[in-house]
Amino acid sequence: MTDIIKVEKKDIKELAALAKDIWFEYWHALLTLGQIYYMVNKFQSEIALAEQMEYENYEYYFVVEDGKKAGYFGIAPEKDYLFLSKFYMAQEYRYKGIGRLVFEMIKKMALEKNFKKIQLTVNKQNIKSVEIYEKWGFKLLHPLVTRIGNGYEMDDYVMEYKISEEEMA
Repeated sequence: MTDIIKVEKKDIKELAALAKDIWFEYWHALLTLGQIYYMVNKFQSEIALAEQMEYENYEYYFVVEDGKKAGYFGIAPEKDYLFLSKFYMAQEYRYKGIGRLVFEMIKKMALEKNFKKIQLTVNKQNIKSVEIYEKWGFKLLHPLVTRIGNGYEMDDYVMEYKISEEEMA
């Protein structure tokens, strides 16, 4: 059974540890070790996650599968869409349909927050994720290169999902 549990302040250390494990396992094929260390520290550390939750209106959720924390995602409200900031599953839980179930929950969350669109950024080299998002109905809006410091860049696509009238009913 798949469930989501909102991350509270007391859970940030556990979230940061899960994020670090997933990032180092997943990104080693696409990014240098130096960039992974830098990005985990800048965006996924306890301090970074706490600041995002406190000052940037981020909400984080654990994805729980049969009682085990299988992944996590982060969302943040923007002017006219819900930003799906992070969506990561541990290796043993990928390609089992769990992500799709969680995305259905995210769509409901977007509607509850009065958003009809969900946007995300995805690394251009992350072909499997791009294909999955397209399969789920996301459309490519445009490329986006963001300088993140220390000589590193994020070379992404911005993708958007429009919630249909049927899904709103």
